[in-house]
Amino acid sequence: MLVSDFDFDLPEELIALRPVSPRHSARQLVVQGDTLTDKTVWDMPDYLTPNDLIVMNDTKVIPSYLFARRGEMMTEINLHKRISPVSWMAFAKKTKRLHVGDVLVFGEGKLTGVIDVIQEGGEIQISFDVAAGTLEGILAEIGMMPLPPYIASKRAVDEQDKADYQTMFARAEGAVAAPTASLHFTPELMAKIAGKGVQTATVTLHVGAGTFLPVKAEDTRDHKMHAEWGSVSAEVAELINATHARGGRVMAVGTTVLRILESACGEDGQMHGFCGDTSIFITPGYRFKGVDILMTNFHLPKSTLFMLVSAFAGMAEIRAAYEHAIRSGYRFYSYGDSGLLFRKINQ
Repeated sequence: MLVSDFDFDLPEELIALRPVSPRHSARQLVVQGDTLTDKTVWDMPDYLTPNDLIVMNDTKVIPSYLFARRGEMMTEINLHKRISPVSWMAFAKKTKRLHVGDVLVFGEGKLTGVIDVIQEGGEIQISFDVAAGTLEGILAEIGMMPLPPYIASKRAVDEQDKADYQTMFARAEGAVAAPTASLHFTPELMAKIAGKGVQTATVTLHVGAGTFLPVKAEDTRDHKMHAEWGSVSAEVAELINATHARGGRVMAVGTTVLRILESACGEDGQMHGFCGDTSIFITPGYRFKGVDILMTNFHLPKSTLFMLVSAFAGMAEIRAAYEHAIRSGYRFYSYGDSGLLFRKINQ
């Protein structure tokens, strides 16, 4: 398919620069086929039954945006995938002036690293001169939260973002972007969900900065996804299978949860334990096996995430939903409003 098929115009004023408070008060557009209903995230449990299961991502965002010095030159480094406890892949500015073997100095000398590999497109591999298990603590001290460029280009990252850009489920350190659908959850909303008798579970997918990279190919078949590490425990896989066996539905909170669940699901619809990298790329025509409902924010035009939601709910249906959202003033992207999408019947 042509990438241009997934383009749309978004007024700049609809890009949310801060989340609403409380988080569960965000608007939510419910998409059930060609039926669109304006609700709030607080209303979401009303669409579920005790037979259903909600799955969240428990990844934790680390302060992975760094300023680095090499000699007299300053550059910016955005870590995006952990290779080992002391080695990361990263996107770097001024890569044409960097070389393999260069020593980078971070945080006024609090951290150093050596460039092991330089790839095309501004991607490098850095080995940090620290003991295993200590890097995250140093990053927490000297790093900044890696806000997506559509926010960071409009205002400075500040202390408030350390709370705002982290979900209440954050436990497993390793993400360099938030699983933003989960940003809407609060203890009050979780209590309401529990009161409905709806079960919940967590999986892990460490979201990479590659999620914000533009699709440069003209045809979706020519786009290569960046791999991200994730895991689904055997216990959660068993819970999902039991949910479907009793006629319940599985709701993925975010495209990250959907992608790791689809990676762990067999062609027969049975979920299995999973641990490793996934680079699954979902476009219209994909046959979904493990997820029935998707809660997700509004995504960028021509992005892999907009392609995914188009595959899930239907291209025509999603286009109509986004047109309605724009007309109605919904807030877009990471700090924006939410959609509750029901899988198109023939998907």
